[in-house]
Amino acid sequence: MLCPYTGSKGDPLTESKHSRRNFLRLAAATTLAATTLAVPEVAQAAPFTVDSPPTPDAALKELLDGNVRFIRGRLRHPDQRPSRIAEVAKGQHPFAVILGCADSRVAPEIVFDQGLGDLFVVRVAGNIASDDVFGSIEFAVEEFGTPLVTVLGHQRCGAVTATLNAMDKGSTVPAHIDSLVAAIKPVVAEVGTVTGDRVDTVVRENAIHVAHQLMDESEILKEKIESGKLKIVDARYNLDDGRVDLLDTAGHSH
Repeated sequence: MLCPYTGSKGDPLTESKHSRRNFLRLAAATTLAATTLAVPEVAQAAPFTVDSPPTPDAALKELLDGNVRFIRGRLRHPDQRPSRIAEVAKGQHPFAVILGCADSRVAPEIVFDQGLGDLFVVRVAGNIASDDVFGSIEFAVEEFGTPLVTVLGHQRCGAVTATLNAMDKGSTVPAHIDSLVAAIKPVVAEVGTVTGDRVDTVVRENAIHVAHQLMDESEILKEKIESGKLKIVDARYNLDDGRVDLLDTAGHSH
């Protein structure tokens, strides 16, 4: 008579253990296969390389094409695979600088359907041009040869709204928020009294104003523009439908 715990053939306990072990192996393999099959292939969009930097117009087209994909829900999520992490760890070559508002609803990499290393993003409430902003943009243009700077305002901007409210009421805003208001005040004064959506009017004019600031007050940017290596454009993001519209781009490129 065989001992029931020796693992001999025909032992129901051993067979049960083997069956359970085989089932777990099969379940693990099935789960792995299902997980692998469920991960969609992500189209890689690497239109520009270090050896062939884009022109300002090509960079702008890439941005706008990405925004169209975003609006239509046909995102490619370029440069977001794990392999891209190692690639950009060696160095970065962003094809566009985005000076945008810090608003959580306007994330440039998502809005323009781009990935790691594609955009050099500078974000501050009201997309204003402080000294730090100037320095950051000049660094990208000088260090990486980035050919495009986009000043991106957006619909219903809170910093613009706060500035209008403070000026209308003759009140002050607390703490460091005042630095944002102070930067936008000249634009409000220039716009004056307008009919219609005052906030949106100032949003547009503020983006244009900041683009001109960058072009007029930075020798580095001015030199690149005059050589045809850089374009500065201003744009507005529509919160309601995700669309990015160019504004007054004339005069911002050579």
